[in-house]
Amino acid sequence: MSDDTDDHVYLSLAEGHDDGDSRWAFGTGFEDPLHGVDTSVPDGVDPAEVAAVCLALGDDALVSAQRLAQWCTRAPELEEEVALANIGLDLLGQARLLYARCGQVDGSGRGEDAYAYTRDAADFRNVRLAELPDTDFAFCVVRLLVLSSWRLALFGRLALAADPVLAAVAAKGVAELAYHRQYAADWALRLGDGTEESHRRMRAALAEVAPYLDEVLEAEPPFAVRADQAGPSGDARHTGDADAVRRETLDVLGQVLSAAGLDLPAVPALPGSGRRGEHTGHLAPLLAELQSVARAHPEATW
Repeated sequence: MSDDTDDHVYLSLAEGHDDGDSRWAFGTGFEDPLHGVDTSVPDGVDPAEVAAVCLALGDDALVSAQRLAQWCTRAPELEEEVALANIGLDLLGQARLLYARCGQVDGSGRGEDAYAYTRDAADFRNVRLAELPDTDFAFCVVRLLVLSSWRLALFGRLALAADPVLAAVAAKGVAELAYHRQYAADWALRLGDGTEESHRRMRAALAEVAPYLDEVLEAEPPFAVRADQAGPSGDARHTGDADAVRRETLDVLGQVLSAAGLDLPAVPALPGSGRRGEHTGHLAPLLAELQSVARAHPEATW
């Protein structure tokens, strides 16, 4: 095992994301995150682009939440089962808000259930990494580390988006995603710097995830949904700088994996993109499970 200094290298990831109440691990409050937010689309912002961003990020969250729900009764310990379920609920909450905004601005007037339950796999725009089945707990940890690190870097910038609703959803999600990332980083260190078997499984999980990494890092929102804003030193910074999101994500992964005695494999990226509706064969069965009740009883209410 590493010494205490190495063990806690990854803890710096939480700096700057403390909500001041450590009793509530998941950053989920009871206040309406959109209370008082103007839902009109500002001048100069293309509603179609806002809708496309909300749909893609909503799909990422919904599919990820469904994969996490499959750990109920299967997680290594009850505490981890509860933690994964709560992370999934955070993502489900983000999906609901993003789908609701999508229905407001895409001209369809559809509600969140329509996006979740009535679309086929080819209509989803989630990154493919989110839909892959979990081979073991190590894979769950690595995937969560990648997706939460990327999503936190992105949401931190989208909190300054020109669209006020997207900005509010992103700002609310930052505290949640900071915990998701910290949870994954904690387990990555424990497994990577644990037993020979846990280290082997983490290396295998990284090899599975690595071919999908470029797709995740390139899944950037369109320019027009974002806004320029001066940074603390007065320099202009752009909220959606794709290179900045990529650098931040890779820096976090490098820091965590180094502390865990692991490396990110250098492998070719897989062609295709879920953002274009190009999915693996794993998404359709996942959606069939998710949508079965809603499709069987389309008019049901409760």
